[in-house]
Amino acid sequence: MVTISLCMIVKNEEERLGRCLSSLQGLCDELLIADTGSTDRTKEVAESFGAKVFDFLWCDDFAAARNFIAEKATCDYIYTADADEEIDEVNRKRFLDLKRVLDAQVDIVQMTYVNVTGERTVYNTDRELRPKLYKRLRTFTWISPIHETLRTEPLVFDSDIEIIHRPTEGHAARDLSTFRKAIGNGLKPDERLFLMYARELYMAGTVQDLVLSKPYMETIENNPEATEDMKKAAVIILAKAERAAGDIPEFLSNALYDVACGGTAEICCELGDYYESIGQFENARAWFDIASQGAYNILDATCSGERAIDGVRRTSLKLENS
Repeated sequence: MVTISLCMIVKNEEERLGRCLSSLQGLCDELLIADTGSTDRTKEVAESFGAKVFDFLWCDDFAAARNFIAEKATCDYIYTADADEEIDEVNRKRFLDLKRVLDAQVDIVQMTYVNVTGERTVYNTDRELRPKLYKRLRTFTWISPIHETLRTEPLVFDSDIEIIHRPTEGHAARDLSTFRKAIGNGLKPDERLFLMYARELYMAGTVQDLVLSKPYMETIENNPEATEDMKKAAVIILAKAERAAGDIPEFLSNALYDVACGGTAEICCELGDYYESIGQFENARAWFDIASQGAYNILDATCSGERAIDGVRRTSLKLENS
C-alpha cells in the first residue's frame, strides 16, 4: 500500500479546517500544513488533528507556498487539499480502495471536484476532474522494445473519487490583486493563466478591477505573440470595463470590432445588456438571440446558454408589455 502526505496551505480557516481534516483521517499518513499568517485558531485546530504546521511568509505566490510545504513531505504520494473541501463516506471508501491498489507507475491521480453550493467560480462547470494526488518523487523509465526512449509524459489516472467543495466566500478580490502584483513584477502568463485571470475578471471582478486591468488588456490586444483567444478575451474585458465605467463610445467600438472578427457570446450578451438598459428591447433581444444560437464563448459558458436564453425571454416579455 502506498503512503500519502497531505499538503495544505491555509490562513484563518478555523471554522472550516476541522471538517476537512476530519474527512481525511485514516486516508493520509502525515498531515503537513503551511500557515501563511493566521490570526485565529487555525494552527491549534490543525495540531489537534496531529498535523505539523509550518509558517510560510506570504509572498503573493500560491505555487511557492505549495512547493514549500511539498518539500516537507516524506511519503510516496502527495495529496493537496483546501480547507473548504471534504470527502464523504462513499468517497472515503473509494480513496482507501485506491490507496490499496494504486500502481506505483501512476504519477498523477485526478479526482472529480464537485461544487455543491452553485457559487460561480473561475471555472465554467460544477464538476471537473482535477489533479489531486501526485507522486512525490517521479522516476523515469525506458519504454518501447525497439528505438527505446524515456517516458517523459506523466502517467495520469482518472479516479472515481469525488471531492466536495463547500465555498463560503469568493476569492476574486484576493486573486485579482495577486495577479496585478505578479504582472507588475514582470509575470508573462501563458494562455491558460491569462484566460483564468480574464475569466475571473469577467465573472467576478468589480468595476475597479475591470478599469485597473485596461492598460494590461490593451497590451495583450496589440501583442502579436498573444493567441487569438487571448486577444478576444482582452477585447471582452475592455468592452465590459468601458461599459461599466460609462464610456459607451469606446464600449461600442470594442464590441463592434469583436463582432466584425466573428463575435463572441460574451460580447453579444454585453450588447444585449446595454440595449436593454437603454430600453431598446428589440435590439437587446436580437443580440441575446445571436448569443443563444451557439455563439463562441471564451470566458463564460452561460453567455451562449442560460444567460443568453434568459435575456431573450426577459426582453421578449418587455416587448410584449411595452
